[in-house]
Amino acid sequence: MPPFVGSRHTFCLGVRDDSGRLQLTECEPYRYQPHADNRVHVAAEGDTLFTLAGRYFAPLPRACGFWWVIADYQIDPIIDPTITLTPGRRIHIPSLRVLTDVILGEERRRDQG
Repeated sequence: MPPFVGSRHTFCLGVRDDSGRLQLTECEPYRYQPHADNRVHVAAEGDTLFTLAGRYFAPLPRACGFWWVIADYQIDPIIDPTITLTPGRRIHIPSLRVLTDVILGEERRRDQG
């Protein structure tokens, strides 16, 4: 079942500062973990996090919007998602199951909140 939300900010709390402005707390990214159904994509010329998310998470609505999952999921996380992926770089991709059940799962939301 597709997740109800797809933002990394799902795991942030909204708190008001002294001036009354709403600020987001830090969120803890889901870093690389060895799951049996992980995949490795070897970057080709023109690959972006956006296009990889669209390809690997295609069954989900607005799949390209999950680019941040791939950025966070690397052994050395990708800090700047605007950089071009170097051809030949090994990109770790979590399975659709890991994305929906673990990364975006209710249990993780409760633990982070």
